Amino acid sequence: MNAPTLLVDDPILIRSPFGAAHPFRAERGALTRSLLEACGALAQDEVASVSRLDERLLHSVHDGAYLEALVRAGRGERVGDLRRFGLGTGDCPVVEGMHRVALRAADATVTAAELVADGTARRAVHLTGGLHHAHRARASGFCLVNDLALAIEHLTQRHGLRVAYVDVDAHHGDGVQAAFYDRSDVLTVSVHQSGRTLFPGTGGEEEIGSGAGRGFAVNLPLDPFIDDDGYLAAFDELVPAAVAAFRPDVLVLQAGADAHWRDPLAQLALTGDGLDAVFARVIALAEHWCEGRMVVSGGGGYDAWRTVPRAWARLWARLAERELPEELPAAWRAEWQQRLGVRLPEYLSESARPDLDARATARAASHAMAVATRVATRLAPLWSAAA
Repeated sequence: MNAPTLLVDDPILIRSPFGAAHPFRAERGALTRSLLEACGALAQDEVASVSRLDERLLHSVHDGAYLEALVRAGRGERVGDLRRFGLGTGDCPVVEGMHRVALRAADATVTAAELVADGTARRAVHLTGGLHHAHRARASGFCLVNDLALAIEHLTQRHGLRVAYVDVDAHHGDGVQAAFYDRSDVLTVSVHQSGRTLFPGTGGEEEIGSGAGRGFAVNLPLDPFIDDDGYLAAFDELVPAAVAAFRPDVLVLQAGADAHWRDPLAQLALTGDGLDAVFARVIALAEHWCEGRMVVSGGGGYDAWRTVPRAWARLWARLAERELPEELPAAWRAEWQQRLGVRLPEYLSESARPDLDARATARAASHAMAVATRVATRLAPLWSAAA
C-alpha cells in the first residue's frame, strides 16, 4: 500500500511572526485546514506533529551571527544595526516572539521532508512554510528562516537524495536559489513575475547557476497580466524538460498562491482554476520521476481569505487524491465570516475574472514562450553534459 499524504501542523503556526497588521497572514493555513476538515477531506490521523530540527542543520544554512540577532531581537533585547540583518524593516519588522514562530515553521518543513525521506509519507505538506526569500545572513520579503533551504539540505545531506525544487510563487525564489546556486544535486526552478516589475528584483533568465551548479538554476520570468493559457504554455515548454534532465529522487514544491489575479502584491492574472492546473502539472512530474514523492509548502498569497484557502484546499485534494464539494460548507463559511469579518466565496472553483486587456495578455504570453524557449535551448547542452 502506498504511504499516505500527511499534513504537518502545530498550534504556534497560526500566529503571524509579524503581527496582525502585516500582509503575511499565517492564519491562511488554519483556514485551509478547517475547510478540508469541514469537507471531510482531512482526517485527524493525517495530521503529523512537528519535530525539532537539528541545530547543526540550522547553522549549515544560516549564519550564526544572523541567528543570534534574530533570537535576541525576538526576545526584545537590544541588537546593534539590525538592518544589516534585514530586520527592523517594513517587510520584516521586529515583533516579540517572531523567532519562535519562524523556527517552528522551519521545524515543520524539515519534519515534512523527513516524513517523505524515511517513507512514512509519500507526500508531506506544510502550508505555513515556503519562506523562500530568507538568505544565509539576512531576512527578506517577510521571511526570517528559510525553511525550504533547510528541508532541501536535510534531504541531500542526511539522505543523499537529488532534489528538484519547483517554485510557482509570484515572487522569485531567490533565497533558495542562492543556497544551492553552485550545487549539482539540487535543481531550482522558479516561475515568477519578472524582477523588472516585482520584488525581489532577481530571477532573470541569465541566472543559471555557477560552477558545479551551472545549468541547475532555471528561471522563467513573466510579464504582468499573463493569464492561465500563457502561463501554462510557457511552463510546459521549460519545466518538464528541466526536471526530466535532472531526474530527481524527490520534488519540493513551493505553492505560493499570489500569481492569482486578486493578489494585491503581484500583477499576474491566473484564476483559481489556473493555479490548480499548475499544481496538477507539478504533481504529475513527481509521479513520473519521483514515484510521487513530494515535500510541499505554502508560500505567498495575500488575498488571504478568498483565494489562498481554496487554492491550497484544491492542492491538498490533488495530493491526497480526495474529492471536494463544489459548494463550500455553509457552516464553515458562517463561522469564518464571523471570525474574520469578511465575506467568503460560496464555491470552490473559479474560472471567471475581470476582463483583461487582450493585447497585454497576448504580449505577456508571447514573451513568456520566447523566454521559456531561450532558456531551454541554452540549458539543454548543459543538462546533456551533466547526464
